[in-house]
Amino acid sequence: MSHVKNVAIVGATGTVGSYIVDELLKAGKHQVTAITRHDSTAVSPDGVQVAKVDYADHNSLVAAMRGQDVLVITMSVQAPKEAQLKLIDAAADAGVPWVLPSEWGLDQTNLPLVDEAFMGPPSRAVRKHIEERGVSGWIGVVCGFWYDFSLGGSPSRYSRAGRCAAAGLADGGGSEGESGGKKGSLADFRNSFVYISSFCVSQRDMLESALRVTGTKLEDWKVSHEGSAERYAKGLQMMKEGNRVGFVQAMYTRTFFPNDDGVYKESRGLDNELLGLPVEDLDEFTRLAVTRKDDKY
Repeated sequence: MSHVKNVAIVGATGTVGSYIVDELLKAGKHQVTAITRHDSTAVSPDGVQVAKVDYADHNSLVAAMRGQDVLVITMSVQAPKEAQLKLIDAAADAGVPWVLPSEWGLDQTNLPLVDEAFMGPPSRAVRKHIEERGVSGWIGVVCGFWYDFSLGGSPSRYSRAGRCAAAGLADGGGSEGESGGKKGSLADFRNSFVYISSFCVSQRDMLESALRVTGTKLEDWKVSHEGSAERYAKGLQMMKEGNRVGFVQAMYTRTFFPNDDGVYKESRGLDNELLGLPVEDLDEFTRLAVTRKDDKY
């Protein structure tokens, strides 16, 4: 088949999932099913089927997965860790060939980075579980932080993740080692990562973009300087004291360490061109980030 047809997505109306759904619907090649909790009041877009499930009932999850070619999971980092494992077990029992786990962020092959940013162990456990079930292949999407949301390091935009997923699914599933010679099919990324990026920028790059967009000068801003190691240590201390802000501070700061751990563009290369992702303009999306009031965050 030239593309996968049936795509189930968890978190279809969320910050990441909604963009993936938008791009899948635009492609016009897929039947998209939103898997939601039985008590959810979220409204899915027209053209999306809805399967309401009970996470406490394995059979309910399996029924929602039957006939699906791909399960895409987009869940909050605050979601119970067992929820994703339940979805993976249901996908395996339903014979779903592909799973895109909730893996949208840092380069998971860089163990010091992801472990010190607290993302490594839980993500590895999920991927290991998929492989141990022996039914589905997994694909992780490395896209850095969301630029729209955080103006963070080596970032991508929410919509770029959506385009990445839609482009990959449109290029076909096949089976392992059967990509028909067409680089870019799902089989080429089986049990591995796809690397995308909108921009690879420093904090200085982002500040200069903000100056251009807002028409301000550097002297209009209050600028302070703090070493990344010191700021990371402060974040860890805040976490020990029960301050959740410390988690965010430490996670972001770790990617800005001067060893360039967060710059995967140079070390791993990008799949942007392979997936047909367009070149994007930094200032355009800085403008959206600083002016948008009614958004999806």
